[in-house]
Amino acid sequence: VPLLMACGSRLSDDEEWLRVAVAEYIEEETGHQEWILNDIAAAGGDKEAVRHSRPARSTELMVAYAYDTIHRVNPLGFFGMVQVLEGTSIAVADKAAEAIQQRLGLPNKAFSYLKSHGALDIEHVDFFKGLMNRIERPDDQQQIIHSARCFYQLYGDIFRE
Repeated sequence: VPLLMACGSRLSDDEEWLRVAVAEYIEEETGHQEWILNDIAAAGGDKEAVRHSRPARSTELMVAYAYDTIHRVNPLGFFGMVQVLEGTSIAVADKAAEAIQQRLGLPNKAFSYLKSHGALDIEHVDFFKGLMNRIERPDDQQQIIHSARCFYQLYGDIFRE
């Protein structure tokens, strides 16, 4: 949500239509961290310790790249991250949840986020596709593609770490 807010704040006046869409994303994504923290608690973890901990280095680097792109390069580059997160969620969320649950023997209630998010993100991808089809400036299009390629690597680093 803070990244979405940063992106929306940096959009130009002629991108107001996109700012409205970012506001919809913000409303949709607000509170998801609590859902994840509750799943951590259901799995036996300390959600407050997680809430106040530092992220893994790969996660911190991906978030830092997102802020840097928004503030220094082009706020539309953030949509490269949206493409990676929403697109991969559809493909891997349910499978990842099943594999983790079976391997660790965790209860269903520890996977409320992952097991429901893949299906939810199908709608998000359709919404996202409609937005990206309205981006007409070649420089913006190339920035989104470049950022998506970078985010794929950074996101992969999170799993490798």
